[in-house]
Amino acid sequence: MKQDRNAEFAEFAAAAWPRLVRTATLLTGDFHEAEDLVQTTLAKVWSHFRRIPRDEIDVYVRRALINNNISRVRRRRVVHLLMPFLPESAHRVQPDHTEAAERRAEVLRALTVLPPRQRAVVVLRYWEDMSEQDIARVLNCSVGTVKTHTRRALGTLRGQPLLADSRTRSATRTGPRQPGTPPAPTGPSSPGAHR
Repeated sequence: MKQDRNAEFAEFAAAAWPRLVRTATLLTGDFHEAEDLVQTTLAKVWSHFRRIPRDEIDVYVRRALINNNISRVRRRRVVHLLMPFLPESAHRVQPDHTEAAERRAEVLRALTVLPPRQRAVVVLRYWEDMSEQDIARVLNCSVGTVKTHTRRALGTLRGQPLLADSRTRSATRTGPRQPGTPPAPTGPSSPGAHR
């Protein structure tokens, strides 16, 4: 029975690793710290894995990941400077993907100004495509708190010069907006937009 549960954990960890590292990268702003955060989280989860109901594993792991990140931020109290690109993707970027890579780097840098819980809400909502109810379960708070964190975070992000500069460059490249056409999105505005 114990060996079956250990094998189940190993299978879960292998399947969840890429998704957890992506989420942790958005939470920490650094790929290597993200890997450390995921490893720490999975190590803690492993010791409780037998007691976690199967249908609660994803919620439990996400909650643990976010709580470990908040603890990390509280311990360090250091502002991290982000690289303008993710190290492992730097070698794969083609010239025609430069704009997308620049945009992703700008969004990652802009996220660093958010407090940890606001940043967690933005990451879970717009990158993990989770509903407000699911986020409330993960963060162990009310849906109203999730909405408040989202509103404040998006307000902060809209005021970021990094994002404002990229919107200006984008508008310059595409020319003036024609009457009757909607404005370009400002920051993370649709689920999964920055995957």
